[in-house]
Amino acid sequence: MISSEIVYNLINFTIWFYCYTATIYSWVKPFSTIYIVASQQIYVIMKLTQLPRNGFDKMTNNMDFDTEMATEYDKGVRRTLPTYDALFRLVQTYLRKHTKKDADVLIVGAGGGTELAILGPQNPQWTFTAVDPAAPMLDLARDKAQHLQLVERVKFIEGTIDDVETDSLYDAATFMLVFHFIQDDSEKLQQLTNIRKQLKPGAPFILASMYGNPGSAEFDELFSLWKAYWLDATNLTAGEMDEMEATVRGLSFIPEEKIVAMLSEAGFGNIAKFFTTNMFGGWICRAI
Repeated sequence: MISSEIVYNLINFTIWFYCYTATIYSWVKPFSTIYIVASQQIYVIMKLTQLPRNGFDKMTNNMDFDTEMATEYDKGVRRTLPTYDALFRLVQTYLRKHTKKDADVLIVGAGGGTELAILGPQNPQWTFTAVDPAAPMLDLARDKAQHLQLVERVKFIEGTIDDVETDSLYDAATFMLVFHFIQDDSEKLQQLTNIRKQLKPGAPFILASMYGNPGSAEFDELFSLWKAYWLDATNLTAGEMDEMEATVRGLSFIPEEKIVAMLSEAGFGNIAKFFTTNMFGGWICRAI
């Protein structure tokens, strides 16, 4: 029988991966599809190990994103990207450098609430529009905002960039760690173009995504390191990591030069890569 510790590590990844995936997939597919898949996988784990069902009910049937759920989500994303916190510290620095003290910031893919939790308390005059198509993920962001007493400064939109009103332009925008979930390149470009339309000229924009050239020796080497880190940080087996790798390799990886070209075509300039960890990269740029 699989140990309880291994099971909880599997659940931890499943919660993070499928809820996080729902954030972007629900732009093109019903959220219920992703939700059902996540529920089924967690249920199978519970069934195999005969763990108490109440945990499953709390995390899936009710989708109760309370403090415990938020903690599990945060742990999962940091295992997937070990330098997650450093990435967002750099995001804040770049936005502070290029915005005014009372900036209005657009967060595309805000589910989980990381940007709000990091940028909100330390920039008390900033206001935010948090956009996400997955209601449970947006609820998680809302819960974090309430805990940090930020709600009065945040407008929550359950939807996509297309649902954001265009009567006023934003001082800055972020699009963090969702780009690789968009399978179609033309849709990737369209999302970037629509974000640009919401920004004032000169406004800073930050994109972070998994990227690379699948099949290349360099990509395979970086993927091997990513798997090794998970094996170091959890009690997952090599076989379980192979299954996880197959899932992650199914995401939409594109090379850096293609990302830069898309940013340029969408209407951004001063493009520079500021962050790299394994298959993750980050780019800063300005609306032109």
